[in-house]
Amino acid sequence: MSTHIPVAPDLQLSPAPKVAIVSSRFNTSITGGLKNGALEWLQERGITDVDVYDAPGAFELPLLAQRLAKSGQYEGVICLGCVIKGDTAHFEFISLGATIGIMQAQLATEVPIAFGILTTYTEQQAVDRSREDAENKGREAAAACVESLAFLRNVPARS
Repeated sequence: MSTHIPVAPDLQLSPAPKVAIVSSRFNTSITGGLKNGALEWLQERGITDVDVYDAPGAFELPLLAQRLAKSGQYEGVICLGCVIKGDTAHFEFISLGATIGIMQAQLATEVPIAFGILTTYTEQQAVDRSREDAENKGREAAAACVESLAFLRNVPARS
């Protein structure tokens, strides 16, 4: 027996899920573009029950996303942020901490928590990935979250 779960471009869920977006206030010119991309992708698929939260920075995203996931209010959480390499090791610590934290929160809660944090070497790379086009990484994070929750709806956990 084979179960086909549509991939993101064709995905239409019924009922539409309630999701949360948590977006870093650091580098808002970039994260605003990611947020717009995620909201647009969700709206195109009829997912309009979306709550949007701000986070101080990318490092705080895992904790906030985990709390949202544990609240039972959301079927998925989309994390959006941007970390641009500077002259110190700060970039490496923040990027790694956010990455591992989001993965751990997702595994602990069994709620899809999408990783939409840009980790770029230049500001231009971040701008390129947050533009209003099909390559917007906020759109990709929304798609990953919804595709994952569609999978979980179709493959129940064993009791």
